[in-house]
Amino acid sequence: MAKRRGNPNWGKADQQGPVVIVPSSFEQIVEEFGLTPAQYISSARLREWARLNKNSKYVPEMLLEEWGFGVDSAV
Repeated sequence: MAKRRGNPNWGKADQQGPVVIVPSSFEQIVEEFGLTPAQYISSARLREWARLNKNSKYVPEMLLEEWGFGVDSAV
């Protein structure tokens, strides 16, 4: 019997489960602080968190620019 070539699952639906979207660390911290988008810029706690985590966590660029934070692009 000859060896079968190719992907035997080609054309079949994925057998994986549904895609689960996990909130970013920024979204989690905003939820923890109980902030609305209108409160982001004026929040001292969020600003301090962003200052400490700007090089390792996702922080929207608009907020970084508004607060005058530079980002270390080498990280």
